[in-house]
Amino acid sequence: MKQPIDFYFDFTSPYGFIASRRIEALAAKHGRTVNWHPMLLGAVFKLEGVQPPVSVPIKGEYLKRDFERSARFHGVAYRTPSPFPVATVAACRAYYWLAQKEPAKAVALAKALYGAYFEKGTDISDVENVVKIGASMGCDAGELRAALGDQAVKDKTRAEVDAAVARGVCGSPYVVIDDEPFWGVDRFDQMERWLATGGF
Repeated sequence: MKQPIDFYFDFTSPYGFIASRRIEALAAKHGRTVNWHPMLLGAVFKLEGVQPPVSVPIKGEYLKRDFERSARFHGVAYRTPSPFPVATVAACRAYYWLAQKEPAKAVALAKALYGAYFEKGTDISDVENVVKIGASMGCDAGELRAALGDQAVKDKTRAEVDAAVARGVCGSPYVVIDDEPFWGVDRFDQMERWLATGGF
């Protein structure tokens, strides 16, 4: 049986967002499923001692242009949100809280959170916005709000982020296929060939 594809991403990553709109179709084409792993790139930046790339002079301006161009190239609806980037701790916690109960619904929530931010400009760093998005999908608003502050949910999120860093996740999106890592939305052609041929 073919292994699932592991898909790591940060909810504030435009490239991760673009990948989120393509990864399942790619997997299904090759008889795979996808394990979704939201994480926090801030942990990676802290470990590396670097700033978020969009905050770096010259590079940041290029990236903003590339985000929009890459979305057009991949046929993904996108608009640069404001504020950008944002903290995504609440979104991560919401995902992992729901994933422990309803994994498929958690993936739908991840897609909704991504869409709210990069298509509608909703600030998903705001706990109440995360709660509203969850409630729109049938989650109990009070239960979700409480979960975002629950220590067990905090611990689960931290454990998942630590596991991602330990695995070598260094950006978003970061995709692992049969233990082979691919970093970046510009690696989709390579992933396609890898899945089709079993390596190259």
